[in-house]
Amino acid sequence: MTRIITWTLVLLVIAGIIFYPKIRPLFRGGKGDGGPAMGQAAPGGAGLGMPGGPGMRGGMGQQPTMASGYVLVPTRMFDLMYSTGSLLPDEEVELSFETSGKIVAIHFSEGTNVKKGQLLAKINDRPLQAQLLKLQAQKKLTEEKEFRARQLLDRDAVSRESYDQVATELQALEADILLVEARIAETELRAPFDGIVGLRMVSEGAFATTQTKIVRLVKTSPLKIEFSISERYAGEITPGFPITFTVDGINRVFSANVYAIDPKVNTDTRMIAVRALYPNRNNELKPGRFVSVKAQLSEINDAISIPTEAVIAEMEGERVFVYKGGKAELRMIDIGLRTESHVQVHSGLSFGDTLLTTAILQLRQGLPVQFDTLVTNQTVTAPEMVTNPEIPAP
Repeated sequence: MTRIITWTLVLLVIAGIIFYPKIRPLFRGGKGDGGPAMGQAAPGGAGLGMPGGPGMRGGMGQQPTMASGYVLVPTRMFDLMYSTGSLLPDEEVELSFETSGKIVAIHFSEGTNVKKGQLLAKINDRPLQAQLLKLQAQKKLTEEKEFRARQLLDRDAVSRESYDQVATELQALEADILLVEARIAETELRAPFDGIVGLRMVSEGAFATTQTKIVRLVKTSPLKIEFSISERYAGEITPGFPITFTVDGINRVFSANVYAIDPKVNTDTRMIAVRALYPNRNNELKPGRFVSVKAQLSEINDAISIPTEAVIAEMEGERVFVYKGGKAELRMIDIGLRTESHVQVHSGLSFGDTLLTTAILQLRQGLPVQFDTLVTNQTVTAPEMVTNPEIPAP
């Protein structure tokens, strides 16, 4: 019997330990627990049957939201246009012979500089040279005949008709000689301009036709930069307009000047082709490379610029929160230029306003705010600027 009583007490103790935490709140209202009695207001909440005292939901002061402040001061901004394009050689041609024949000599080394008029390759011209010698010999005899006939004509010893026949024969021989010399010149492949020859496409001894490509000749100084601009900039970018560009893999900004603009707008893209010229005196850049182009269109002084992360885009427009009397105030703004990190504000903000730039999703109209940081906006310089919204920066 004693064992039964003992085990019963043990089970009751264990049950008490298990269920006490669950029933303990029922006894917290009693005075014996040291808390407020039933019907009294508990701190921060309402007691049973009575209005709550000062507290989180019973009327205690609302905690301010921590946010970063951004004091607006006059800013200098640049309206820049960005585009992409390619480097083009100033001149480029794939050279071929003007006549057919066997290649008997190649006079250039691949990848070297050549001068205008320099002989690059030669086709067999021995038959033409022989024909030229024959015509030159005939010309010499005919010149002597023409000389004698002219003397006889002066003494009226021969008719004008006889003299004209000899003179015509001489002129025909001279024309034949010029023709053969021209055909001999066609057997010579010469550089049409100063440049760099590429990789040759034939070997000595090969038979070449007028369709056979011998080598590519490229003039790399200066280089052309070809890119496109929106039609809206047609009146702003004109010949002589300065641009800058960068090339992947080269940590340097290059300068060039526009020299030509296509007179027609591409009806598919509404873009205009533009070309600029870069001296490339040291041949540090090669044609065909991809470039990122930047052009400064205008400069805006005393602009209001704000960080893009502070802008709330809504159907009605863009809004921001400013600090006003210790609380957040919602403002509608009208924006202008965009940058990688800033936007220009036309209306809705004034110099001296303190913009809230963090905790944007937590802010509400009239919500108490306390600063964790407070900074002044900096001048937005050209390297930070991105193009007009229509043409995103690369």
